Amino acid sequence: MSTPPFRADVVGSFLRPAELAAARRRFAAGDIDAEALRIAEDTAITELVAREADAGLALATDGEFRRAWWHFDFFGFLDGVEIVELDHGIQFQGVQTKPHGIEVTGKIGFSDTHPFLDHFRSLKDVLERTTGAVPKFSIPAPTVLDFRLEPDHIAASAYDGREDIVDDLVAAYRGALAAFYAAGARYLQFDDTAWAYLCSEVELEKARERGIRTDGIAERYAGILNRILDGKPDDLVVTTHVCRGNFRSTWISSGGYEPVAEQLLGNTGYDGYFLEYDSERAGGFEPLRFLPEGDKTVVLGLITSKTGDLEDVDAVTQRIDEASAFAPLDQLALSPQCGFASTEEGNLLTEEEQWAKVREVVDIAADVWR
Repeated sequence: MSTPPFRADVVGSFLRPAELAAARRRFAAGDIDAEALRIAEDTAITELVAREADAGLALATDGEFRRAWWHFDFFGFLDGVEIVELDHGIQFQGVQTKPHGIEVTGKIGFSDTHPFLDHFRSLKDVLERTTGAVPKFSIPAPTVLDFRLEPDHIAASAYDGREDIVDDLVAAYRGALAAFYAAGARYLQFDDTAWAYLCSEVELEKARERGIRTDGIAERYAGILNRILDGKPDDLVVTTHVCRGNFRSTWISSGGYEPVAEQLLGNTGYDGYFLEYDSERAGGFEPLRFLPEGDKTVVLGLITSKTGDLEDVDAVTQRIDEASAFAPLDQLALSPQCGFASTEEGNLLTEEEQWAKVREVVDIAADVWR
């Protein structure tokens, strides 16, 4: 496959090298300035894209090396949005994240000074000078902001509740797509935990406790996304990664895709879907029957990013064959189930184990789709 998503692909984040992690700690402690941190990030990203090419990938990401969080860093630089301290974090299995949350303080918007635009430009420049790979860049989906936003964290001076933010949220994301496209982006990904939580009655109950009306929520989210994606340039590929939670190798959501598959696969304007299929918590491949025939691709996340143990190649190949009973093989691809470091802490495996996983994805994909 010569255009994204590729037969062998990755979700985006990679373990932070020790030198970069140390630089971030020194910056937080005030021992180095922002310029010194940027140089450390630039060095680490240049080395990363070389390793991505060596592993055989046709694309490259910046590993999210300039971020602490996969979502809060982006949301915190939207106009009218702040990241605040809460009295609780996000509860994973046996561990809780740092107590951060989203607060809407004013009119939501996307400014051309958003730092992620420079982050993308830097990645693109490195690739043009080095490997020539396709730059892939990820941002959190708008549905994540909606799903994680607690009702008392919307300023009454700005909006009259949750539904009132939708028009500005859509406009902000349409502005973001236009800005990234103007900067040269042709492969973007919306990272999204909300769809996976809609497959879990436990998470739906938590959402109702936060004041979210869950009846018809899949249709509502499809509508929001389509308003953003409608009219995007034909040569801008936008995919989504449906994440079940990824923090220090733990998880949040269980449940197959059946409750959302028709809306997600059949009724949203994405070009591709990265779906986690690394454990029984994801259910079977039957929901793939909702994938329309044509150009859309489901990227099967059959290689776990949560442990360093390599999967059995024959078992992965067999699972791809099983998936092809419900969606055409030429509309399928392969990737790790998630990134390797959705937050700067990273998952519990080594860098060499991480790269062995990526090489396995490339090798299996080359064999299956030869």
